[in-house]
Amino acid sequence: MMNPEEKTGWTPLPHSDEDLERMRSVPDTPQTRAATYRLAWNDEDFMTRRELRPVRLQLELLKPEMTLAERGIRSTVILFGGARLPEPGGEAWAAKNETQKRNLELNSVYYDEARKFARLCSEQSAATYYREFVVVTGGGPGVMEAGNRGADDVGAPSIGLNIVLPHEQAPNPYVTPELCFNFHYFAIRKMHFVMRAKAVAVFPGGFGTMDELFETLTLIQTGRMERVPVILFGKEFWRRAVDLDYLAEQGTISPGDQDIIDFVDTADEAWELIRKFYRL
Repeated sequence: MMNPEEKTGWTPLPHSDEDLERMRSVPDTPQTRAATYRLAWNDEDFMTRRELRPVRLQLELLKPEMTLAERGIRSTVILFGGARLPEPGGEAWAAKNETQKRNLELNSVYYDEARKFARLCSEQSAATYYREFVVVTGGGPGVMEAGNRGADDVGAPSIGLNIVLPHEQAPNPYVTPELCFNFHYFAIRKMHFVMRAKAVAVFPGGFGTMDELFETLTLIQTGRMERVPVILFGKEFWRRAVDLDYLAEQGTISPGDQDIIDFVDTADEAWELIRKFYRL
């Protein structure tokens, strides 16, 4: 008889993995080959039906949450930014004309700043056995790669929240493999970005970066998320890309809502803001 202490989570009822193993040895008959005979949770055709969307949403929320909790990760620092920004000296592969090529190359300085910022966060994270201030990115190229790479530079783990897209989005080689997740639903991915965030660093980017930035600002402005440092890298870029003073003048945001954001140009400036905010 099995001692209950021999197996974590022991129960007198069979575990799902045990039943799955039993299914591999059932007789091969027309009945056992039928799709209806598959265990429901092991039936890809069933699990991907439109009617199962609520279940899939729950699973996408639960899988990373369980993994991060088991790892003991309590807080993160988010790095948002463009997938198209090259490493300095690298190819501006996304450029469609000479103007874009020139500007992407000029903005490549933020690849290095993102990498350095991630190193600073990870050095602080090391003091907490990598439970606090763990770097999290979208897991792809550009600024995301720089963030995961900066953590890797100092031997720290980092998280990558990838998503299935037709282009641009595949895991970069610097994400910690066991902390590299893949998503179908943008909404659930966004939840995982902010659920543990102690700071949000946003680098020059496009629609995706804007979406993530304004989602975060909305959560803070409406009180649905605690106030955390929201730091925009690239003063000149963001002053032209987003005119918050104009929105305040027009009355579409409240005076002072602009103060949710800080603007910096360097990793050292950004880390100093975080250090002061949390009195580290």
